[in-house]
Parts: sequence; structure tokens; C-alpha cells
Amino acid sequence: MLFETIAKTGHEEIVFCHNKDAGLRAIIAIHNTVLGPALGGTRMWPYATEQDAINDVLRLSRGMTYKAAVSGLNLGGGKAVIIGDPGKDKSEALFRAFGRFVNSLGGRYITAEDVGIDVNDMEHVFRETEFVTGVHQVHGGSGDPSPFTAYGTLQGLMAALQVKYGNEEVGKYSYSVQGVGHVGMEFVKLLRERGAKVWVTDMNQDAVRRAVDEYGCEAVGLDEIYDVPADVYSPTALGGTINENTIDRIKAKIICGAANNQLATDAIGDELQKRGVLYAPDYAVNAGGLMNVSLEIDGYNRERAMRMMRTIYYNLGRIFEISARDNIPTYRAADHMAEERIEKIGKLRLPHLGVQAPRFQGRSGR
Repeated sequence: MLFETIAKTGHEEIVFCHNKDAGLRAIIAIHNTVLGPALGGTRMWPYATEQDAINDVLRLSRGMTYKAAVSGLNLGGGKAVIIGDPGKDKSEALFRAFGRFVNSLGGRYITAEDVGIDVNDMEHVFRETEFVTGVHQVHGGSGDPSPFTAYGTLQGLMAALQVKYGNEEVGKYSYSVQGVGHVGMEFVKLLRERGAKVWVTDMNQDAVRRAVDEYGCEAVGLDEIYDVPADVYSPTALGGTINENTIDRIKAKIICGAANNQLATDAIGDELQKRGVLYAPDYAVNAGGLMNVSLEIDGYNRERAMRMMRTIYYNLGRIFEISARDNIPTYRAADHMAEERIEKIGKLRLPHLGVQAPRFQGRSGR
């Protein structure tokens, strides 16, 4: 059954990681390495079943392939999930055990932060392998990628506003932001700095209170976020929130956020197109974090990273152009753009050459 699944999804490799003493249960999925080594974050989540974890890592790793491709990066797609509660189950031993599994792949997979993981956790992973990004600046890393993901999301938003309304005046419009974690809070900050009206919701009530108290947002309930009269709906938590149960409730004319896999099905994306709702494809919008950590491979430079974020604006513009030209939904236009690059670059590679492990520069002592 599993081999049938990965045959359909096109994955190259799945690694199941287990260390009883450390309490580690993790899965690493490498989707595609045609463009380069697979780079993608590690997510820690209390999955209800192991199958849920497998489904998530397969979906997320495939998304990373497309994200890297559409962003013009010389990287492939991979992802890892650790089964556990990030509020209770973290330990040095767990992350170091995971780091050893990452290291055993010899650079085919490079990890980073994702949901439930922070820079302190990456420090433990870094003690066991050099194939990790998002570590502290003292090690030549870039630290927390959240501000870059948020800033890249702002670039995608501006591209969407330009297409839909003919301007990039972020502050003229209102936003429903679903999720105010690391990325969501940074995104809210950027919106409020520009004077925008912002509604927020999150399971973490402390985060909601911070968004209200520090940034002047208006809090609504978890389910109420779909009903607010916002111009833009911004999912910045987990995926699948645009589905058959919510699509009729979302009043926004633009959907642009940092969450992965926002559309529950392709049919939902088709329906958004029919309704005239402009969907900014998630993996093109939220590529800022990936762009940022990718620079660590050759030696990190923050100024270069900030310049790189601007390319998200132009990438989204190109996706919207393809969508309009070919009369296809934007999610399909993004897929076509990514697949075309993978195919063309793949033909340039000599068949006897494998993916070489990257050479990390500017790092000091694990």
C-alpha cells in the first residue's frame, strides 16, 4: 500500500526514524532531488495516528519540491515530521537522535524549523549533523526564519492586490488572519504597520491577546474567522481550511496567507476561480523562509536574503499572468511553472551524476 502511494506521489525516499530511549518517532520524506538536495523543515505535532503523520509528510514534502522550483532555487523537496506534543515531549536527546538520522542521509535531506520547532531545537539537531539550517547566527545561520516568511507573504499579498485592485496599498484593505504563531504574528505586525484593519484567531489565546494588546487587532473565535467581512483571508496556521464547509462563508476576494496546503482539494481551487476569488498559491507565497535558509548553504548574508524576498512578488505576478493567459486556476498555473522548470533543468543533468551533498561555509563548532 505504501509503495503504491509513493509511486503516485513520485517520492524518491521515505525514512522511518525510531529511537526508543529518546522517545523519537519521526518520518523523513524526500520527494524530488532533480534540482538539488531536498531542503524542508521538521514539524512536531501530536498526530492522532501514524497514518496521519505519513499523509502529512508526503503532502508537505511534495509541496517543498514545487516551492523550491517555482522560487528558482537549486533545491529539491523534502520534509520531516516528529510525532509528539511540542509542549511536553521535547528533549535534547530526542532532537539529537533525530539529527543522527538526518546525518545518515549524507546531505540528500537538509532540515530546518517548522510548526512546533524553534531555533533552540535546531541547535540540538546541529550538534549531530551539519545538514541543518535555521540555526543561531553564531554558527553562521540565520536564526528564526519566521520574519522572512512573513515578509515574503507581504510581497505575495502586494502582487495579489495589484492584480485584483490595481494598487499595492496594503493599509486600504482588511484582513482575517487565521493563526498568529511565529509567522502569523510577524505578518500581523507588517499589516498593522501599514494601517490595515486585522481580525485574528488562534487556538493559543495568549498569542491572540498579544496580537490585540501589542498590535491593535480584533479577536474573533476559531470558527468565526470565516464570517468576518475581510477583503483578504490569510490562513497562516495549518492547511485545508479552504474546503467545502468554509468556501461559502469566506467573503474575501483575495486569499493570501503563509499556511501550507490551504486548499482541501483541487476542486476547491477550481471553484474559487469560478467565483472570481483570487487565490495566491501558498507555496509561492510562503517561500520566504525557504529562500532565507537556502542562503546558509553557501554562507549567509541577510541583505541578500531581503533582496531575494522581492522575487516572490514577481513570481506571483508571473503565476497570475499564466492563469489569465491560459484561463486556468492560479494553483494550476503555479504547478505548471514549477513542473516546467523541473523538467527543463532535469534534462540538463547528466544521468550518471547524483545529487552531491552541499558544502556548508561560515559555520563554527557544533
